[in-house]
Amino acid sequence: MRLFFIFLLLFLVTGCTRLPQPASYAYSEQQKMQAAYHWDVLASDVANQINNQLVRSDYIDKAVFVKSTCGTDADPCEPRQTTQFNEGFRDLLITRLVNFGVPTSTEKTISAIQVDYKVQVIYHATNRRTFAPGSLSILTAAISVFRHAATELQLQALAAGLEIMNAAGPRAGHYEVIITTSMVTDEKYLFRTSDIYYINDPDFWHYQDYSTGKTIRMVSSLDQ
Repeated sequence: MRLFFIFLLLFLVTGCTRLPQPASYAYSEQQKMQAAYHWDVLASDVANQINNQLVRSDYIDKAVFVKSTCGTDADPCEPRQTTQFNEGFRDLLITRLVNFGVPTSTEKTISAIQVDYKVQVIYHATNRRTFAPGSLSILTAAISVFRHAATELQLQALAAGLEIMNAAGPRAGHYEVIITTSMVTDEKYLFRTSDIYYINDPDFWHYQDYSTGKTIRMVSSLDQ
């Protein structure tokens, strides 16, 4: 039986050597946006970057105007015309810009620099889990205890260990969002930043613009 598994392993290895093997990125962390407070944290960070860019560009006295996703301040968006995030983030960003002392206009003027932002919702069809560094090393160390056991027992231990890791690993969820903020003057980007976050699956509608239905769907070959 041991020889059978060895030949099977050799067959699989030699059968795949002609193709590049998929490799994951190095372990990293990505924040998860789960509360309006997190929207405010992002707004504060973006406002700070905008303020610094205006100072560097010698536009310290230049007014900015944060574009509304629909309507105007005097004529609010209609229900389902925009998203909760779009409206909330704009209000929070204006507040933070004022707090930083950035001249912020209530109306779009010729001299004001316009601040635009957009949200892209990304849907991953596959179920994804993440594992912290060292997880596989711990699993390998645990399995090595069975190095003198029969091959069948080693394989059963390996399968059980992988199943435990898969169950214990945190689920990444199906949805992510890309939030991009930019300033344009003289037909050139004066400032641009993009932030990527995980979001809870049931909360995707906070970010989904139903008027356009823009969602980037990422489908694995396993789902086709």
